[in-house]
Amino acid sequence: MKVLKFGGSSLSNAKKFIKISKILKKKSKNNKIYVVLSAPYKITNYLISYIKNYENKKNNDNLEKIKKKLKKILINILLIEKKIKISVLKNILNNHIKKIEKILKNRTHTKKINEKEKAIIISKGEIISVEIMHYILKNMNVKSKIINPVKKIISNNNYLNAKINIDASCKKLKSTKKYKEKIILMPGFISGNKNKETTLLGRNGSDYSATILSNCLHVELCEIWKDVNGIYTADPKIVYNAKHIKKISYEETLELAKCGSEIIHPKAIYPLYKKNIPCIIKNSYFPNIKGTLIHKNSENNSKISIKSITYLKNSAIIQIFFKKNVNKKILKKILMYEQENSQYKIFNTKIISEKKITIIKSNYDNNENIKILKNFIEKHFKKDQKCKIKIKKNLSIISIIGKNISSKTKILYKIIYAIKKINVKIISIILENSKNSISIIIKKKYLKSSIISIHNEFFYKKKIIEIYLLGVGGVGNSFLNQIYNQKKKLKEKKIEIKILGIANSKNYIVQKNHIKKIQIQNFINKKIKNFNIKHFIKKIRKNNLNNPVIIDCTSSKYISKKYDYFIKNKFHIISSNKKANTDNINYYKKIRKYSIKYKKKFLYETNVGAGLPIIENLKNLINSGDKIIKFRGILSGSLSYIFGKLEEKCSISKAVEKAKKLGFTEPNPIDDLSGIDVARKLLIIAREIGYNLELKDINIEKILPENIKKNKFIKEKTTIQIKDLEHFYSKKILQAKKNKKVLRLVGSISKNGNCIVKIESIDKKDPLYEIKNGENAFIFYSKYYSPIPLILRGYGAGNQVTSAGVFSDLLRIIS
Repeated sequence: MKVLKFGGSSLSNAKKFIKISKILKKKSKNNKIYVVLSAPYKITNYLISYIKNYENKKNNDNLEKIKKKLKKILINILLIEKKIKISVLKNILNNHIKKIEKILKNRTHTKKINEKEKAIIISKGEIISVEIMHYILKNMNVKSKIINPVKKIISNNNYLNAKINIDASCKKLKSTKKYKEKIILMPGFISGNKNKETTLLGRNGSDYSATILSNCLHVELCEIWKDVNGIYTADPKIVYNAKHIKKISYEETLELAKCGSEIIHPKAIYPLYKKNIPCIIKNSYFPNIKGTLIHKNSENNSKISIKSITYLKNSAIIQIFFKKNVNKKILKKILMYEQENSQYKIFNTKIISEKKITIIKSNYDNNENIKILKNFIEKHFKKDQKCKIKIKKNLSIISIIGKNISSKTKILYKIIYAIKKINVKIISIILENSKNSISIIIKKKYLKSSIISIHNEFFYKKKIIEIYLLGVGGVGNSFLNQIYNQKKKLKEKKIEIKILGIANSKNYIVQKNHIKKIQIQNFINKKIKNFNIKHFIKKIRKNNLNNPVIIDCTSSKYISKKYDYFIKNKFHIISSNKKANTDNINYYKKIRKYSIKYKKKFLYETNVGAGLPIIENLKNLINSGDKIIKFRGILSGSLSYIFGKLEEKCSISKAVEKAKKLGFTEPNPIDDLSGIDVARKLLIIAREIGYNLELKDINIEKILPENIKKNKFIKEKTTIQIKDLEHFYSKKILQAKKNKKVLRLVGSISKNGNCIVKIESIDKKDPLYEIKNGENAFIFYSKYYSPIPLILRGYGAGNQVTSAGVFSDLLRIIS
């Protein structure tokens, strides 16, 4: 024998009614089953609103909403099960609507509806559900019987939040075991007092009805059917990778329910626990999924385990301060009054001293009961015991549920670490509520990010990075290919990189799930909307993120000016774009200040040496106490390639064209040829060393003729410009060759911080002599590396090399 309960979401439309009827038919073949039904989705809310609007003399269309919704269900049932007579179903609906209207029609003297009448009106949704299901089953040639909970589930006289007399109910239900029908239907949420008047069981009352039935009939199993697969390690709407829990103890489920989980109400657990009746939470949408089993814990009682994370969204801390010491008995009376009279759930209370009380409330959004509490204190106690009440609102409580965890400091430290990692302040820690829970209070706005961080700390061993890529040109596209190609190796290292957003100047895409390769290609080919950075970030923030990273592979100054905005919005930044680091020194420092303040990384290795680890090594030198005396190097892979080709008697125009095809040049090659790109790189190195310089402080010696500088070389490649450029360089090359030297574009920083970019003629003794064909070389003379300098050499240009540098920075986010 089993009890099955179906919630309102399982009965929200005709298809679901038919689906449930088929589940009942199947389940009753080998077993007698008791079935508890809730009202169809939203019907109870409409009935409550109908009563409120009636009393407040407001426009009242809720009865029409009920008629409309239920008629739609009935008509659609007829379309699916064509043998059903619509007249029978309409009579069921009309009879109950008339009873509601009759109650209100007879009220001529007052608009106030008493609680007895309210209970009758609000109960109609469950009664209608049962009568519809009874008729559907009859039409399927399945015999069922309806039992009246007013006669069988015995309660006290509280009409709207009744308490059940289990012993009396068990006696009344005993006779139902003799019924021949295999399906016994009962409306949930409803009970009756000794006078056989309708009473209601309060919030989640249908679950309570089901577990009372299970207790009284001592069934082998209780099944609670909802619209979820069972209980999870966290709310799946917040944590996308929440894990399904196969088994959980009564104690842990009770703790979850008390701390905010809406899967099952705390009062529904006790009847099961008392008779040791297992309960399964099942999904009516996917009946073949096993669900979560709630049972007696048979494991070792001393074993420690974390089961789930739950939360209470709207909470408040109320503190009562007294001028003078107050007797603890009086303080306990105040707490007792507050617990009994508060319309909000008390989560925790504490007498701190003879002068202070702390009350933590959940689902709190009102100051009204503070006035009531203050009046009560001042009315019932001495005048010299006047109090001051402080309240902190807009808080949330996160609770970690497990077995024997509250006394374990290791678990508490892990929670604190997870919260600190995302730069969130814990307002209070609650350990004394239960041995099976630890609760923390934080600001409500940090709720989602905090739950995700705690969940990943306890349940998810993978390191997650969520990528939002700006720029899908040569470097950006190459980077995406590397991500997809390295997927298997990353998985082996338990690293999950999720591409969740891509943008270019014409379009963007943001989604909750990993963007597939085919989607990227479609995105690149489409140009449907203008990119707006604030819209882009706003859309991203709707998702619940763990470790979001903005990767800037553009050369846009507009994007670089938003780095402070990105960091404030809790993004790490990886940039191959040099514009931010070569902006004015105040902005340069502001980004770093924000990075420290918001605990977000700003990585830009590719700004200087593409894939070479120049910035990282330079920082390591300085952090270890070394001091850079001077620097000299070839900082442009494109010009290294171009000058190498000039030695091979290649014309300048052809050398530039080849370099551009290979992806060695900047998006605008004039940045390379003018020396401005090298100047930017040199400025970044100088600033890393500690010099407060601006780009204008970098001295660029004459590299191009004046008329070339004034024109857009890339777009207007005129014969005159090429000839002027060829002539300009051929003279220099011939002179260098004559002296057995070669031309190199060199950037240098002297002892006093003087920075120069110039074309130098260098001989074979110079370490920069052999640097060509896209290579870079960085020569650092320091306190530790002198007279023999530290030399870093390697390819410094090309999409693949640069994207490899970006990829390397990305992995440093989780290091």
